[in-house]
Amino acid sequence: MGGIAGLALRQGLTPEPAVLRAMLYALAHRGPGSSAVDIADTIALGHAGGCSSLAAGAATLLVDGDVAAAALPGSDGGALAACRRDALGAVAALDGPHALAFRDRAARRLVLARDRFGARPLYIAEIAGGIAFASQPGALLAAGLVRPALRREALDELLQMQFTTGAETIFEGIRRLLPGETVSIAEGAVVERRRQPALPAGGPEPITEADALQRFDAAFEASLRRAQQAAPGPGVILAAGIDAAAVLAMLARVAEHRVQAFSAVLDAAGAEAEAEATAAQAAAHGARHAPVRVTEADLWQHLPEIVAVMDDPAADHGIIATWFLARRARQEVAALLSGAGGNEIFAGYGRHRYAMRPWWLGGKQPRATGAFDHLPDVLREPPRLWRDGIAAAQGAAATPGRTRLQAAQAADIADWLPNDLLARLDRCLMAHAVEGRAPFLDAGVVAAGFRLPDALKVRGRSGTWLLREWLARHAPAAGPAAPKQPSFAILAGWIGGVGERLGPLVAAQPGVAAVARPDRVAALFRAAAADKHRGFAAWHLLFYALWHRAHVERLPVGGDVWQVLAPRG
Repeated sequence: MGGIAGLALRQGLTPEPAVLRAMLYALAHRGPGSSAVDIADTIALGHAGGCSSLAAGAATLLVDGDVAAAALPGSDGGALAACRRDALGAVAALDGPHALAFRDRAARRLVLARDRFGARPLYIAEIAGGIAFASQPGALLAAGLVRPALRREALDELLQMQFTTGAETIFEGIRRLLPGETVSIAEGAVVERRRQPALPAGGPEPITEADALQRFDAAFEASLRRAQQAAPGPGVILAAGIDAAAVLAMLARVAEHRVQAFSAVLDAAGAEAEAEATAAQAAAHGARHAPVRVTEADLWQHLPEIVAVMDDPAADHGIIATWFLARRARQEVAALLSGAGGNEIFAGYGRHRYAMRPWWLGGKQPRATGAFDHLPDVLREPPRLWRDGIAAAQGAAATPGRTRLQAAQAADIADWLPNDLLARLDRCLMAHAVEGRAPFLDAGVVAAGFRLPDALKVRGRSGTWLLREWLARHAPAAGPAAPKQPSFAILAGWIGGVGERLGPLVAAQPGVAAVARPDRVAALFRAAAADKHRGFAAWHLLFYALWHRAHVERLPVGGDVWQVLAPRG
């Protein structure tokens, strides 16, 4: 775990050490350990926390995350020699969750790369004299390299569907390195790009149920063994659902020590069933279980700092439980395994099942409507281009041979997975210096799962069919996966319960006032619990108000919601 940052300038310019140190200071929360600065000619590299660093002669390689052990053979310079011969090819071939920087001083070249699913973040910006990069956009802002000016198209995406898409971030001038992308920089400019696909090409492959189960079992076991080697003694995020239950079951099989599981629920009516089921799941595998119950008072006390960790914003209400769970887990483990990717690879979402049907049977494109489409009078201007990014991803996902189901999965993997789910895990876990890994995104598991026939993914009204069948055969004592708590309904109820007080405060925030009608916002918050449309819209505006204060206005977020949103005078 850790963070990387750097500068690559034109010939004749020298990077300022103070600028690099400012970026590293902003990344210090990403892991324990000291930071280091290395400036050579026009290229400066820095890392904070527990990043891997490899140097030999004129070559230096920094890695945030984990790559296949064979690719980094210790200090003998094998990986560096390969990178010097063919930097883009060697870096692109690495497997495992990572973001990395390779500098070749002799060639005056910098290569940046990100893993194929985007498990580790990396951002670049064109600046006066060259290029800057960092593990988080907040580091580029904190160093004064980029102004916090917003792109309206991305803001509309955030308000409508809780995350933003593609390479361009919500900040003007800051770009994401896309999942699987590798760029070469020389003379302060990007001179070459390559991108490795995340998913295998082609439609469903013919395979029997028995063979599919056997192949998945072998690939999943290998993935969990690798995860243990990379982060010995990891804990498990035991959220409700099939994917988390599968991770726990396999880790219990391969772990050398008793597994530690962590779960978090919102402390309200409906929480008991999930808490009891997750406890039973842990007990069935002999795992220790550490439950976390998040009260309404906890939410209002800590929400400003929770939202602030999402510098690349994703208004996913799952950040609440994940942040509190990571804070608790930090007391006992250095790494957590999650089920992220399981629903995407094995078709676990309802939107996947809807996408399988033709339109005359109720089929529809995922994310066809946004949070404010049913509330047209709240925003000052209707969002107009918010579907362009997701529509482009859906079009690119529908490659020849793929079924409707596969195309819907591939679109989720292109944008939702890296820019919402994995971003949430990265920021909330790193806020507490906890490493995160997603075993379902191992190359072998993806190869075993994505090209399965649709019938081995979806049966009737249930997705993730193969995972369900695998659990029934390999972990029958654990019983069914935990039922999901109606967490968003609880959150909407909490917002509505204080809506009379909270609504006017949110409406008065500069970011919200610029895009929404204050009187309509106040009314929206009073009715936040009335239906899901009002609930999602109110939550998105509350998130945006707090996020805008932290990352655009650059104001402190210390204190509870009421203190942070209080009128300034």
